Amino acid sequence: MKQTLVVAVLALAPVVGAQDYDLVLNNGRVIDPESGLDAVRHVGIRNGRIEAVSERPLQGARTLDVSGHIVAPGFVDLHGHGQSILAGRVQALDGVTTSLELEGGVLPVAAFYEKREREGRPIHYGTAAGWAHARIAAFTGDEPRPDLDWFFSHFGDRGWQETLAEGERLERILKRVSQGLDEGGLGVGVLLGYAPKSGRKEYHAVNALAAARGVPTFTHARYLSVTEPTSSFEGYQEMVAVAAATGARMHVCHLNSISVTDVEAIADMIAKAQAAGVKLTVEAYPYGAGATGIGAAMFRGDGWRERMGGIDYSAFTLAGQPLDRQRFDELQAKAPGTGIVVHFLDVEHREDHRRFLDRSVLFPGGAIASDGGHWEVDGKPVADDAWPLPATAQSHPRSAGTFARFLRVYARERQALSWLEAIAKASLYPARVLEESVPQMRKKGRLQAGMDADIVVFDPATVSDRATFARPAQTSVGFRYVLVSGQVLVDAGVLLTDRLPGQPIRRDSVR
Repeated sequence: MKQTLVVAVLALAPVVGAQDYDLVLNNGRVIDPESGLDAVRHVGIRNGRIEAVSERPLQGARTLDVSGHIVAPGFVDLHGHGQSILAGRVQALDGVTTSLELEGGVLPVAAFYEKREREGRPIHYGTAAGWAHARIAAFTGDEPRPDLDWFFSHFGDRGWQETLAEGERLERILKRVSQGLDEGGLGVGVLLGYAPKSGRKEYHAVNALAAARGVPTFTHARYLSVTEPTSSFEGYQEMVAVAAATGARMHVCHLNSISVTDVEAIADMIAKAQAAGVKLTVEAYPYGAGATGIGAAMFRGDGWRERMGGIDYSAFTLAGQPLDRQRFDELQAKAPGTGIVVHFLDVEHREDHRRFLDRSVLFPGGAIASDGGHWEVDGKPVADDAWPLPATAQSHPRSAGTFARFLRVYARERQALSWLEAIAKASLYPARVLEESVPQMRKKGRLQAGMDADIVVFDPATVSDRATFARPAQTSVGFRYVLVSGQVLVDAGVLLTDRLPGQPIRRDSVR
């Protein structure tokens, strides 16, 4: 009864004059995943906030007719390694309004935010405190830099990857992580799969610390293997056990890639743990290939290819070209931080592999997250002021097309889920992962009066990714308007490079 009365009052509200709204979006199909609204409505925006979602047309200083388009909350990417201006611009054209570095995290956290606040960013940004950064510092004595390049520069240092941290060394790691939380880190990023021989007690201690501080952890699970012992199943089993024992809110990063072909058993285990009250959330991206440094621990040791299901060296590509064993071994020895793409599922030719990917992407309540990175030409980073994105730039196609690909394949072409549920997976569900400890996120992922005006307007008939493994530097299409804090960043499909409306997403440093 209460909902009916509210709707009736809104319907009778008078049309508000232009002076009361900075921007109006009229006649769009408004989808709010929290309330379940999916209907033609009219949206009024003022001072960076949504002021009205009306059944009657509105007027504003700028009024746009978005008939035939879906109007939805801006997408929240929990797994965005590309924290540059350029990467943010590319993601904005994929509907992303918030991109967060949570799986890896960085240290020092304060320096990460200071740099971006000084330079400005097109979309909202933030980071977790990086356990791997703390571990590398504890074993090498090198002071961390707040980026993943510093992490990759230590791929050749096996001590931090293969040695237990005990006593004073463990305390130093925990102290650095805690300092990152004091500086506003959004949680703890745990790249456990890159130090698979680190102690079980250490992982427990890191999550116990996070639970005590009331923040989530974001884990790249141990191993990349379908065989026991040291299988991916065991890695996820560890996460379930630690989450249950510590009470930590734990997030599974890229369920699709680490599970390999055991995803069905792993997904069943996680779902049952969730039903039992264990605080686990998951994410996935809609590709059968991942990307990392060629010197990662998961690609070393006897029988590592067999553990990955008999993967061939040609499944590893560099700049779109498959590797052979000689080139693979050469890069691993001389340039272990070299970024490569790993095709762990053959979704183009194998129905069972498509089913494995679907299970992770369509996991109930799971988020879509890109795991996207930065852009290079001839092995060197593309300058932040370069636009448009150079046609020869290299990255995984997920850096440009994750969200449009998900909408195209799963919502439009295959109709595997409704537009409402698809938008929830791209906006509301990721916001909920953080909202208990990060108040800013309570106003993201919703399209309601009082929420932040982070909004995407896209054509459901044409929204599509264009990025491919051969030509990744192709931005998505179909996003007509993208608003960040109420400012139009993508205008009639064109990115505006004269504005940087992104704001820091940062946790209050309260114990």
